[in-house]
Amino acid sequence: MTQTLYERVGGRATFERLVHLFYVGVAGDDLLRPMYPDDDLPGAEDRLRMFLEQYWGGPTDYSQTRGHPRLRMRHQPFPITPEARDRWLHHMLGALDQLDLETEADEAIRDHLVRAAHSLVNIHTTDPGRSLPLL
Repeated sequence: MTQTLYERVGGRATFERLVHLFYVGVAGDDLLRPMYPDDDLPGAEDRLRMFLEQYWGGPTDYSQTRGHPRLRMRHQPFPITPEARDRWLHHMLGALDQLDLETEADEAIRDHLVRAAHSLVNIHTTDPGRSLPLL
């Protein structure tokens, strides 16, 4: 039987650590932190962990509690600029660096995170004084 990436990297403990380390960075980030209500950081941490676990072959708790991920729809209310994307990636990839995963798993997760982050940008700045929503 082939192991899922979720199982290969250590299961829930690994994803809990990844997401927790990420949110430690977000908590101190002046651009990203305002996107989370004060009382919702623990909930956001749980939702991201469940999403990543499910995506990588772990439990399906995310879909069972939240339905289809619909990432673009769920992120549409937030101003995700290229700068916000880059800050998100900075914290997430920095957290991933601390896990010391085997190369193949690290590269797969890293590639997914980068592609997902780029797909969620919904505001592009064409000049310093004007932001245009992504259509």
